[in-house]
Amino acid sequence: MTPPTEGQKKLLIGYMRVSKADGSQTVDLQKDALVAAGVTKKRMYEDQASGRKDDRPGLEACLKALREGDTLIVWKLDRLADCSQDMCRVSSLLAASLYHATLFQNDYQLVE
Repeated sequence: MTPPTEGQKKLLIGYMRVSKADGSQTVDLQKDALVAAGVTKKRMYEDQASGRKDDRPGLEACLKALREGDTLIVWKLDRLADCSQDMCRVSSLLAASLYHATLFQNDYQLVE
């Protein structure tokens, strides 16, 4: 976690993922939801890999970019992880680092 400096603005950070990199899936709906939530394209991170894969450079970069007080925005919880074991890992990282996570689904804020 990167600590914020004095007077530094809290940011909205977005993460999106599709399971297949063959072009049969796109992040368009996820990207639209992140934009609607106020995330700038500069602060969006993306992976094209199964949530079960440990090697997700977009997620790792996203988590590294988060600072205390920032908000992580995802379209659906399953975009963070496909299995409970990985969800526990990601959740633990978020909780231990005092991140704020918000979940949007179908244009409704479900979890904050």
